[in-house]
Amino acid sequence: MSAPLEPPPAVAATLAELDAFIEAQIRPLELAGDNARFFDHRREWARTDVERGGVPSREWDELLAEMRRRADAAGWLRRGLPEHLGGSGATHLEMAFIREHLARRGVGLHDDALYESSVVGNFPVVVMFDAVASDAQRAEWIEPMITGELPVGFALTEPGVGSDATRMATTAVPDGDDWVISGRKRWNSAAHAVSHNVVFARTSGAPGEPLGITAFLVPTDAPGYAVDFFWWTMNLPADAAEVTLTGVRVPASAVLGEVGAGLVAIQTFVHDQRMRQAAQSVGAARYCIDLAVAYARDRQTWERPLAARQAIQFPLAELHTEAEMVRALLHAVAARLDEQPATSVSDLVAMCNYRANRLACEAADQAMQVCGGVGYSRHLPFEHIYRRHRRYRITEGAEEIQIRKVAHALFRDAERGAAALAALWPRDRPAWPEP
Repeated sequence: MSAPLEPPPAVAATLAELDAFIEAQIRPLELAGDNARFFDHRREWARTDVERGGVPSREWDELLAEMRRRADAAGWLRRGLPEHLGGSGATHLEMAFIREHLARRGVGLHDDALYESSVVGNFPVVVMFDAVASDAQRAEWIEPMITGELPVGFALTEPGVGSDATRMATTAVPDGDDWVISGRKRWNSAAHAVSHNVVFARTSGAPGEPLGITAFLVPTDAPGYAVDFFWWTMNLPADAAEVTLTGVRVPASAVLGEVGAGLVAIQTFVHDQRMRQAAQSVGAARYCIDLAVAYARDRQTWERPLAARQAIQFPLAELHTEAEMVRALLHAVAARLDEQPATSVSDLVAMCNYRANRLACEAADQAMQVCGGVGYSRHLPFEHIYRRHRRYRITEGAEEIQIRKVAHALFRDAERGAAALAALWPRDRPAWPEP
């Protein structure tokens, strides 16, 4: 199914309403007091509590919480969630337009990819709970997770085990009615604030087998649970931790989903996450291109606008062209996701993800070059955008993993190419001709 480059009328009306809400309630909050420090050249240091290991400052967390409260009261925060969770059941195509639109507005309280924060919320763990949790777990956890009253982290990756989670070393063994978990986790999300973690551990099977890994809801104050340190990365603040579990005991009711099917649970949101990243990256790329074009039209060099020079025009024209092509693919794949199972278009989702994330980095880098020294400064947002989208080329499945998925589909479905090759060059011919 084809999809438009510009939003359908109903979605365009939604975007206009969203802009009006941001201007009325979020932008004033962003400018109140000294809140501008969280978004201008001081942003990383204002958001970071260095004395507490580089974690987000309390003031930054409180500002985000107030933004989410306003967005929820206005009906925006849950828009991407199903109706039974208070959302609107927005389609994948609508969400693609929304995510791109918010990112194209630039850096602000309305949308911050670095901190996974947005007026239209991103709730992958909530989606997973809704799909696999017991009725009791849903009743206890989902609403407080959405409002932020009971924040929950995500602990999958381990030292030495990244993309191939089937080889994790963390184990959970039954002991009476309980499970005892031991292991170490890396890049544990939001570890400075969460009350519980979704911890994945092998409960049966052999390393390399996808089944036999179970998800557990583990309280962070349990004996044997320790946050060792927070990783400082290209981005600040640092909210991803190294966590050790030493004989952590949890009851059977802590199992999330089916025993042994933890990795299956992750599949409930991975395609949505990759499409979200792609849409945000396309929006960020277009924002960088827009800003660079505006600067080049205004900047005078040797009595002519910088924009008059082909050395400036051509790189931005190429980025603009690729942005439009990736947008077209993104919208078409989103429309397909609204009509058929995600697994049937996994390779197309991978295409969107890795190309869009790479595009955002390239656009930020080129915009920085066009704007020269000012572009390199922190007073323009290009370095910030580059750093936050550079992460997307690693998370939610590294770029190489996405390309491998595309290659697998390409070579699996190459029968037509083989037939065409055979027609051109039958097997009984001796050799290819000399050049």
